[in-house]
Amino acid sequence: MAIELDQHDHRILAELQADARLTMAELGRRVHLSQPAVTERVRKLEDGGVIRGYRAIVDGGKLGYAIRAVIRIEAMDESLMLRALESSPEVLTAYDVTGEDSWVLEIAVRDVVHLKAVLQRFCQQTPTSTAIILRALREHAPLKPLPTAEPELAAVAAPARKKPRQGGASGA
Repeated sequence: MAIELDQHDHRILAELQADARLTMAELGRRVHLSQPAVTERVRKLEDGGVIRGYRAIVDGGKLGYAIRAVIRIEAMDESLMLRALESSPEVLTAYDVTGEDSWVLEIAVRDVVHLKAVLQRFCQQTPTSTAIILRALREHAPLKPLPTAEPELAAVAAPARKKPRQGGASGA
């Protein structure tokens, strides 16, 4: 359930998502609130579950994890999945999803041999599909406030028209 936030709350969230190490004094300066006021707002955001935690973003490559990959897993019993996850510290994220796959995992491994070892923990149970991540175009993007519903309704009411093709041969 969404919590009502005002512009100060949105600015606080934007600043903390950009740099969670800000002091309350600096955060207050950036959002034009006193330190006690910003501290109280951050506490309310934490207590309300809007801010779930703070973490460092680590460069896995600098720790020897040269490959990141996405594994798509077809139907697999949840208890088996949970056991496989417990024995797989390489799994960074694990999602229970809809569609043809039941599970999507993001992993970090040293090399192809390590990748194969991790895959064997999952593919013995069910078919999998793996894609190596070549580069990340966006990661850890900040969540911004949802727009009001009015622009969405206008887009649904008046769908965009296709643009005519540019160039190319015309049949005569």
